[in-house]
Amino acid sequence: MPELPEVETIRRELDREVVGKRIKSVEASGERTLRRHKSPKEFVAKLEGAKISGVERRGKYLVFKLDTGDLLVCHLGMSGQLRKEQAKDPVADHTHVVITFTQGGQLRFLDPRTFGEMFVTTPDELGEAVPELADLGFDPVETPLSWTAFGEMLIKRQTKLKALLMDQKFMAGLGNIYSDEILFAAGLRYDRPANSLSTQEIRRLYRSVVETLHDAVKYRGSTLADQGYVDLYGKTGDYAEHHKVYARDGLACRRCRTPIQKVRFNSRTTYYCPQCQV
Repeated sequence: MPELPEVETIRRELDREVVGKRIKSVEASGERTLRRHKSPKEFVAKLEGAKISGVERRGKYLVFKLDTGDLLVCHLGMSGQLRKEQAKDPVADHTHVVITFTQGGQLRFLDPRTFGEMFVTTPDELGEAVPELADLGFDPVETPLSWTAFGEMLIKRQTKLKALLMDQKFMAGLGNIYSDEILFAAGLRYDRPANSLSTQEIRRLYRSVVETLHDAVKYRGSTLADQGYVDLYGKTGDYAEHHKVYARDGLACRRCRTPIQKVRFNSRTTYYCPQCQV
């Protein structure tokens, strides 16, 4: 599933490509993609004629602001992709929504596994539609905290570190990939209780959160072997080439040469170096 760096990469591209454009027409199909609407017609009617005035990222969700006052919300799920295309370009399999702009060009939503979704709502109803958005934790890219405020939040929690980093109520946008990469960079095990960290370890963890995520955005996210994630232009992200532990089980740690280990933790596959992380 795309995490903060992948969704932020797409948001920045959308900001350049679709903000200020008016929607001429919409083709929509797929009950699962549009599951919050009574019918595709309802979804289409709320979009046609509207202008996109802005695009925000809230955790792993993309929120398009419309000049009608409504919001177009998109979650990529496991395999969703947003693609900028021309009307003449072939339509790929599993394309569920095609938005055509009056100035030309299209925005298409593809989703083979259909865990993603698109829907239109109002700002007042957004929190009810997606309750987790009403209770998101801090965003380490958009609104970073000081390391001391971060530490105050940590020492109140007995939760194991990886579970805490992936808790959207604590910090928005992280998932399996970047929690593992952040913990390796900080030299901390996935199962350390959050309230067991020293002041030095807290500072190291906070620096790792900020630096890892900014580096991942710089390299336009991580495209894994399944090629599930690509950016708005269909290009893969390069950050997987810089992964230190994720999906590197059995390979030598880039820091100490100890083989990277893979374990199950909270029903998730977790990668770590048993030598470097304590």
